[in-house]
Amino acid sequence: MTDKIKIEHIEESGYTVEHAETETFDLYKKREKIYTRNIKGFFQKLRLFTGWPLLVGYFFIPWINWGDRQAVLFDLPSRQFHIFGITFWPQDFVLLGWLLIISAFALFFITTWMGRVWCGYTCPQTVWTSIFMWIEQKTEGTRNARIKLDKAPWSKNKIIRKFLKHAMWAGFALITAVGFVGYFSPVRELVPAIFTFRLGPWEAFWLGFFTLTTYGNAGWLREQVCMYMCPYARFQSAMFDGDTLIVSYDSARGEKRGARKKAADYKSSGLGDCIDCQLCVQVCPTGIDIRDGLQYECINCALCVDACNDTMDKMGYERGLIRYTTENKLTGSETHKLRPKLVGYGVALAIMIGLFMFTITGRTPLQVDILRDRGQLYRQTDEGLIENSYTIKVLNMSQKDMQYVISVAGDENLALKGDPRVNVAAGEIYTVPVTVELDPAFLNKPNLDVIFTVTSTDKSVRASEESRFIGPITR
Repeated sequence: MTDKIKIEHIEESGYTVEHAETETFDLYKKREKIYTRNIKGFFQKLRLFTGWPLLVGYFFIPWINWGDRQAVLFDLPSRQFHIFGITFWPQDFVLLGWLLIISAFALFFITTWMGRVWCGYTCPQTVWTSIFMWIEQKTEGTRNARIKLDKAPWSKNKIIRKFLKHAMWAGFALITAVGFVGYFSPVRELVPAIFTFRLGPWEAFWLGFFTLTTYGNAGWLREQVCMYMCPYARFQSAMFDGDTLIVSYDSARGEKRGARKKAADYKSSGLGDCIDCQLCVQVCPTGIDIRDGLQYECINCALCVDACNDTMDKMGYERGLIRYTTENKLTGSETHKLRPKLVGYGVALAIMIGLFMFTITGRTPLQVDILRDRGQLYRQTDEGLIENSYTIKVLNMSQKDMQYVISVAGDENLALKGDPRVNVAAGEIYTVPVTVELDPAFLNKPNLDVIFTVTSTDKSVRASEESRFIGPITR
């Protein structure tokens, strides 16, 4: 609770007298449950072609095989991240940072251009919430039936319907959790382990965790996630401008609102095209009234557009009272398709995508680490040669077994002892000790730079690492 002071200025005999009144209101508003109405229309059908492919891909990609393994598998114990034909390692995490930057610029570009279409059509929270709402409609009935059911006392019918709804919610939440964990644990082993109660502790924990969070977010929190938990709703206004495509109500055409008969001459009565049917409010998943203007809760799902167009068709009025438009067009100003902010985001996005693709295509699936023997800086052989010992770690980051050849450079008189060829299995780290010799006659300073190069026998990949060759100090 908080108090608001109203101050009134009253002119009395040339003097100003302030009269204060205290008004009390609630700082935190109690949540009102939203009962959405089912609606059919163009944009509702469009959502089937945006959300459902992502949903199907989410569940079925883990079941795709690539050779003898799962096509997309984030193998945390082995620190290998397989994405179809490429295996990423922790050393490649810089690419993840690039990918997040690309995603951010893509979001900025799309938001500046078309508003919150990501939220309305492809956001997982929106897609999963729509599925949970569909389950609710199938188990508890239409909007009016659900309102009536919630107000009714508990009965056998109410218990059965509520139980079916929550059971189906929990079931779909569990399937969602299995799909997610299936990206980190081989799904063909995970599913049988669930039915045979052979789950590991971490797998069981994450299955339970994601089941609960999905059940809570899509079943209970719903619009609260979009309105209060998602930061996107708060900073989107920084990207909006007068030319951003948004869902808007044409108040000049719709006002004054009022009910009327279909064949009535409403213009002579001073009424606009809006018949105040409230359908735009009843279909809104966040429960707002789009006729109140642009609001941060609007996710641009266009369900209100479908509802209003349906009403306009029934009344015989022109469609588009609520539509996708821009603020400038709505006020009669010119809409600019290209503007500096949009072009800037587009250029930055194109540059980042180009650099990312260049880095991916130029990535070498081989890494070499050199460790000098720190127990003994150098050793003199019976032949009088100076000898340094090293440990070379060869990481085969490709998806096939490889044979490599080790060579050393830095001085033409350096000699590598032993067999320079090593065989490394796919995704393995091979450790090999090597010894490098040099005639002290060619060592005119205490140390020199040496470069170890590991090259595949088919010459397809090559990696180098620098180290030091140390000898005695000569005076």
